[in-house]
Amino acid sequence: MTKSNEFEVTARALVAKGKGLLAADESFPTIQKRFAALNIESTEENRRAYREVLFTTTGIENYISGVIMFDETIRQKTRDGKSFVELLNRKGVFPGIKVDKGTLDMPGFPGEKLTAGLDGLRERLKEYRDLGARFTKWRAVITIGSGIPTRLNINTNARTLALFAALSQEANMTPVVEPEVLMDGDHDINRCEEVSVEVLDDVFSALREYHVHLEGMLLKASMVLPGKNSPNQVQASQVAETTLRTLRRVVPAAVPGIVFLSGGQSPEQATRHLNAMNALGNHPWEISFSFARALQDPVLKTWMGAASNAAAAQKKFYHRAKCNSEARYGTYSEEAEKTA
Repeated sequence: MTKSNEFEVTARALVAKGKGLLAADESFPTIQKRFAALNIESTEENRRAYREVLFTTTGIENYISGVIMFDETIRQKTRDGKSFVELLNRKGVFPGIKVDKGTLDMPGFPGEKLTAGLDGLRERLKEYRDLGARFTKWRAVITIGSGIPTRLNINTNARTLALFAALSQEANMTPVVEPEVLMDGDHDINRCEEVSVEVLDDVFSALREYHVHLEGMLLKASMVLPGKNSPNQVQASQVAETTLRTLRRVVPAAVPGIVFLSGGQSPEQATRHLNAMNALGNHPWEISFSFARALQDPVLKTWMGAASNAAAAQKKFYHRAKCNSEARYGTYSEEAEKTA
């Protein structure tokens, strides 16, 4: 492997058959919120111990190709002093890093968000590469509501994502480009499809403008869904058909894979939707997953901050990862949920 094509090789490896990504990149406020809901104190040691439960699960490398980490996490070690990066590398799992610094209000555009983190990004990428990261992630947030998203918000987020991707490839890391269309709201699936097409079209236009090698990146996409407050909820088959139609309109076949976020769906819903898409046959790209809550919720609720619960929590993680691996082939069934 030459240095010039490493990020392309990594991109393909991250969407290997039957595998997907674990998003363990929760920021301090996000993980504090999730811990607080279960009365777990969000200390550095508790965060480290929880990530160790995930990363040391036996056999997880059969289903997980890469792990997206947070700045704190990529610097942490197991109880016996092995760095998380070293641990993942020994399993054959690619270490990745979230490099954005979260969202902020877009001035003059109520209800819309921009993502911070471009300042000093080139230097931070070099540091993360030295720490062992082989791929990166940046999340933009698009909200559907009355009069939004605006064209300027979509375009600004698209160009930011493109600059992030170009800088990541310059650092010889694979960018995972995440333009998340939020589930918040009461819009129907048709409105989500309309916005998703517009967002993705802008994103890929910007990626080409910034000379991003499409063969060396992944798209982290939202499934096309009705808003969570919509009275018009739909079956998994419609989610799959609408999402794939959206992607075929705007995502070039040069992109090796699309890794879906769960975006507020339950673990079972996210897996059903992923399975329904893969059951529809061959696609120009690998259809995979990059789940956070949809992989972790049962794990966290079992662990509860207690070392004595670690083994049981790891069984939950292994089970959810295996279910999503089956969904990569379109062979997942409800019966799989009964087999822990």
